[in-house]
Amino acid sequence: MSTPQSQYPQKQQHPLNDLSGGEFAPPSGPPPSHRAPETDYAPPSGPPPSQRQQAEYAPPAGPPPTHQQDEFAPPPGPPPARQQEDYAPPSGPPPSHRQDDFAPPPGPPPSHGGADYAAPPPGPPPSQKDKPQHDWESVVPDTSLFPPPPDIFSGFDRSPASNATEAQANAGEAWVKRYPLSAPIRLDAAALGALAFHNPRLMAPPPNTTYRGTLAWVSPGVWAGKTDKRSGDNCIVGYPPLYAVTEHSPLATGRPKTVYYEVRVRPDCAARETSLAIGYAALPYPTFRMPGWHRGSLAVHGDDGHKYINDRWGGKSFTAPFVKGETYGLGMTFTPAGGKIEVDIFFTRNGREAGRWNLHEETDAEQDLPVTGLEGFHDLSCAVGTFEDVSFEIIFEPSQWMYQGLPE
Repeated sequence: MSTPQSQYPQKQQHPLNDLSGGEFAPPSGPPPSHRAPETDYAPPSGPPPSQRQQAEYAPPAGPPPTHQQDEFAPPPGPPPARQQEDYAPPSGPPPSHRQDDFAPPPGPPPSHGGADYAAPPPGPPPSQKDKPQHDWESVVPDTSLFPPPPDIFSGFDRSPASNATEAQANAGEAWVKRYPLSAPIRLDAAALGALAFHNPRLMAPPPNTTYRGTLAWVSPGVWAGKTDKRSGDNCIVGYPPLYAVTEHSPLATGRPKTVYYEVRVRPDCAARETSLAIGYAALPYPTFRMPGWHRGSLAVHGDDGHKYINDRWGGKSFTAPFVKGETYGLGMTFTPAGGKIEVDIFFTRNGREAGRWNLHEETDAEQDLPVTGLEGFHDLSCAVGTFEDVSFEIIFEPSQWMYQGLPE
């Protein structure tokens, strides 16, 4: 039995293109190995592979990867943000977080009404003077009716009229330091009667001192005085005090109290300026000094029209100088105010109010001295000042006052 030709091929002596069904022409190159076709093969170029298991392989170039499959080498550059919504900001300022914000277009904004706006006319803008102004003149037609501004900073170092010497001022200060203010006194029956009939007694400085002149009682509530050119600075005080704490304090009575009197400059004054002052003083007070110059006193001086409140310099602007033949009055009102006392001073000229001020309202801590003695806690007497030649009347009787505006 013969074996099929396809099982064991034999070498034939025939051309290469004369092939049977199972034969084929050998490939070019050397013949294959005699080993089984499954294992024989030509080695690839390069070094032979490793004899280790098929899972092993040559590491790629560079550092080995980590053993965890989810780790990887970071890309070059800074790491990305952890949150997916983070991103590198664009150049320039960040946009607003509000969706409705946007950059305004160039040029002026359109009108809010939706209508187109007109471009401004060429040339510079019109002057502010062309704009309509508020017609304040029609609202306040006469600005002279405005009250004068506060005179906090209007103090004078010297009076523009007459001035005492520095030695006299120092003597007055030494005197008030030696004799402190007296406590309120309790008035006896005679003193209460004098107040009730508006007939206090006046006390001029002792004779042969700075006072050169006369002072006499004329009628109930009226006194007359006259000094000559040799007379120096003087202060005439009255007793009983017009304001007595034990009788009039609004903290005790619960009611306001007003004290007032007038001084008439008589026409027979020879001096060109009226060297007279009208005021109040807490006692004791130096009789050789004008009222208003030292502690516990205030006055309006006729030679310069200034008001003086514990002021031995030049006072503050207040009114016009006194004129002979005119009548001047000065009053103080003490009003209860929540456990305190409000003190207002008013001045009259020929029966009309011509100025007023509040004792505390217009004081300056750096320029003004304390008003101790004038605040309603000490008795206050009338105090009329004179120097050189002056002729005057002092009037306490209300029926003879020119001013009739006091409350009943």
